[in-house]
Amino acid sequence: MLPPPHYWWQSGAMWGLLVDYYHFTGDSSYNTITSQALESQMGPEYDYMVPLRANQEANDDQAFWGFSTMSAAEKGYPEPSYGGYTWLQLTERLWNTQVRRWDPACGGGLKWQIFESNAGYNYKNSVSNGAFFQLSARLARFTGNQTYADWAEKSWDWSASVGLISNDYSIFDGTDALLNCKGLNHIEWSYNLGIYLYGAAMLYDFNNGAEKWRQRTEGLLDASSFFFSPYENSTNVMYEYGCEQIMTCNYDQFSFKGYLSRFMWATTIVAPFTKDKIASLLRTSAQAAARSCSGGRDGVTCGTKWYVDGWDDTWGAGQQMSALETIQGLLIANSAPPIRRVSNNPAPVPSPSPSPPPPPPPPPPPPPVPAPEPTTSSVEEISTTSEPVRLPDPSPPPVSIETSTTTSTISTPEPSTISSSSVRSTTARSSSSRLLPSSSSLISLTSTASQAIRFRPTTAPVLNTISSTTQPPAIQTVSTPSAASGGKLDLFCFSSLLVICLHLFL
Repeated sequence: MLPPPHYWWQSGAMWGLLVDYYHFTGDSSYNTITSQALESQMGPEYDYMVPLRANQEANDDQAFWGFSTMSAAEKGYPEPSYGGYTWLQLTERLWNTQVRRWDPACGGGLKWQIFESNAGYNYKNSVSNGAFFQLSARLARFTGNQTYADWAEKSWDWSASVGLISNDYSIFDGTDALLNCKGLNHIEWSYNLGIYLYGAAMLYDFNNGAEKWRQRTEGLLDASSFFFSPYENSTNVMYEYGCEQIMTCNYDQFSFKGYLSRFMWATTIVAPFTKDKIASLLRTSAQAAARSCSGGRDGVTCGTKWYVDGWDDTWGAGQQMSALETIQGLLIANSAPPIRRVSNNPAPVPSPSPSPPPPPPPPPPPPPVPAPEPTTSSVEEISTTSEPVRLPDPSPPPVSIETSTTTSTISTPEPSTISSSSVRSTTARSSSSRLLPSSSSLISLTSTASQAIRFRPTTAPVLNTISSTTQPPAIQTVSTPSAASGGKLDLFCFSSLLVICLHLFL
């Protein structure tokens, strides 16, 4: 996986990027390492609950791996060679763990954290709930199962009821369950909006162009303009409003623009009425990103500020990912749309046991010696299905919708006391990384909601750059453990992929 200080979730996002890369280009060069990485993190119950990552696995982190497995299912990616489950079944098993966590506090919603011992346990954030909303919508469209659609609707309605989705479709970061979700953290991150946007577009397609979901998709798309055009002379260039202009972004936030790009491009396929507006925004941003990818000793290292005419002396995995997501999306119009299964009857699947088949029985003994009595052994048969049980009413308490008779047992660390007025310490990973970009030790939520203040200067020195005394190395490699073998990923192979995509586009 990506080395520290990157968190586990960002690795899941990166492999999803490479699933899309294969889908757009047909280049299978990275398929083996991508599959190995996705398989290596399945966890003991094949649901992407990984005990080794318990200290940094929250609902949103797990969901980003689910985005990757769902994309693999939708795009016909080669099925896993290990474990006996399909990409769809892995996504369903992941979803089953999350639906059981639907929390009654504040009338519903998912908490950010899974384990009480992790800071931010009582924080209910938009990325966790938006990711559950999107995965539910995508599963509904893929399988045709109404239960997933019911939960997607339920998740949207709850998010809107507490104000995470505003009346003008702004997406605010989160709220505190200990304050009955009466206060909001009004900071806005680009990827939160992109996550809800693609979920709404999926439900528009699933519901055969329903007007409600068309309006919601359009509303979110209009709200996305908040993350474009930071200055009058940088029209339609994407930027991260919450941290980029003052350069307080952390390693997580450097990659956020990539997910907004990914989900905006994907929206054009399932909600075609959005195509012209999204293309006008992202084509300009792709060109700006390409100009940014001109730094370092290799000459193709990508920077952070795309509105700067050239490289801004910054680099990293997040910058590379954001640029590649935006640029490779230019190829989406010529790619196949995401699969939607015609039949709800699941195809036969292999046994989930990775064990080899038993050896053939020995030949019978020669007469006149009588053959021994055969012995029998008890073998647990695990039934699998790609369909959840139909729930007539997705009201809490949640009903476990299982695709396997196996039961996930996860050891939960001892809880620690969390202040009712704080979300997290800056020493802990923050929501949406993840929260305010300031260096304050604690983030407090007010009990009365305030209006978000959006301030944007009208002019700026476009050639504003960030000084740096060092240059990035020409090549950086990352050791990547996997189920099949250890491997090394040239992290900055993304640079060459950018050049390929630009060549194809131009």
